[in-house]
Amino acid sequence: MAAELPSAGPVGLAFPAVTKRGVAWTAANVDHRWIGTNAQALLEARIGRPVAFLNDADAAGVAEMALGAGRGRGGTVMVLTLGTGIGTAIFVDGRLLPNTELGHLEVRGEEAEHRASARARVDRNLGWNEWAGEVNEVLACYHALLWPDLFIIGGGVTENWPQFGHLLRSRAEIVRAQFGNDAGIIGAAMAAATDRR
Repeated sequence: MAAELPSAGPVGLAFPAVTKRGVAWTAANVDHRWIGTNAQALLEARIGRPVAFLNDADAAGVAEMALGAGRGRGGTVMVLTLGTGIGTAIFVDGRLLPNTELGHLEVRGEEAEHRASARARVDRNLGWNEWAGEVNEVLACYHALLWPDLFIIGGGVTENWPQFGHLLRSRAEIVRAQFGNDAGIIGAAMAAATDRR
């Protein structure tokens, strides 16, 4: 892609892992060889451009809080990306708590993402009503621990919002991510544009 879009400008990479100072520290839904890899340095060397490397749910949250469904919202906001797993990003008065990884929180003996991710819905052949029940149980657990004011639901499943959005329940407000599955791309670009190394 860098060869097809020549530029000296920075690149943002949103990645499904805990990321710290350019290094991937987990690999729940990707090859475990990523663990300990300085992906930022690797990519910078490969394409000859500055790279911002961040967690994919954090990137989605950055976009939604700055320009999307969370814009102007104070209090505690939790962005969930429902896809292969469950990505989480938590903001308190607009400030990100990075790398929360609450998709791995145990809910009734099973990881949240094994119950309520978009992939779990397909793998377990759940209808929208049944799957929304699983999501609601995960939302209730997150709410009991963190008391968010707002849940922003993003990820690949948002293209099907009309089938399930109205079935979601929580004491917190629930909205669809304005940028849907593109939020992570937008957030990664924003991170690259503001990276001040």
